[in-house]
Amino acid sequence: MQIAVRNQNGDVLESIELDDAVFNVPMNPTLVHQAMVIYQGNKRQGTADTKTKSQVSGGGRKPWTQKHTGRARQGSIRSPQWRHGGVVFGPHPRSYRADLPKRMKRLALRCVLSDKARKDRLFCLDATDTIDGKTKSMAQLLENLSVSRSTLFVTKGSDKIVVQAAHNLDKVWTLPVNLLNALELLSKETVIMTVEAARWLEETLAAEPHGRRGTKWVTMASAKGGVAVAEPAMEEAAPAVEDEAPAPRPRRRSSTAAAPDAAADATAEEEAPKPRARRRRTTASAAEEPTTEAAAPEAETPEEEA
Repeated sequence: MQIAVRNQNGDVLESIELDDAVFNVPMNPTLVHQAMVIYQGNKRQGTADTKTKSQVSGGGRKPWTQKHTGRARQGSIRSPQWRHGGVVFGPHPRSYRADLPKRMKRLALRCVLSDKARKDRLFCLDATDTIDGKTKSMAQLLENLSVSRSTLFVTKGSDKIVVQAAHNLDKVWTLPVNLLNALELLSKETVIMTVEAARWLEETLAAEPHGRRGTKWVTMASAKGGVAVAEPAMEEAAPAVEDEAPAPRPRRRSSTAAAPDAAADATAEEEAPKPRARRRRTTASAAEEPTTEAAAPEAETPEEEA
């Protein structure tokens, strides 16, 4: 994105190239609206309060007897249907605060910045030397830039002189760049930003780390001159793991699990011989019976022959 840099007289000095990831992002109306609603809710104090039937003074006595009057029964003159009575479902102190994820905040800010840049409502200023803390100097600067609408003046840091110069102007607000958000940009028609502030935004919002691991890699890259490289220890340890497979560790059984197994083995050893003995007896008896039966006819045969 090409942005023209102007001096304090309103003349174009040069054109600088800003990162498209910050100043040329497609507009996301749904996200920007959600961010705006959350920002506005966070500004609410939530101190509105009304008195209920039990909090209004008076009304301790029953207005009239329950029956035999011909009128509707009433228990207190501070009931909601009475004048000066309590309020039903009225507001009470509460917190309207809601959290917006960091990525959504940054994306909403990039969307609004890009929209201001595309509509030529973003001015880059080379310096603020002519501003001397007086309202006249700030008014002259706005006149040179042909800015007559509500304006947000963004500086690199908190500049006391700029704040004093813009303090008496109704439609001019000043803000350091680290406090810039989507709501402040949406509420102003024009944005005047110094080149230093624009570069700071470009460096801060261009890189979008993903999770804790992404933040770690970004930190390593900044520490090593802007190139994200892995640690040497991690690279050397990887082949060692591939070449030598770790020996499997023996699985140990807990004492609680071993006790039932031992008991089961002892029970099995005790019960195993019993079925075998029974089978042997049954086999022997079955074998003896046919032998006696077969021998009896053989003994009778000689008697018959005699």
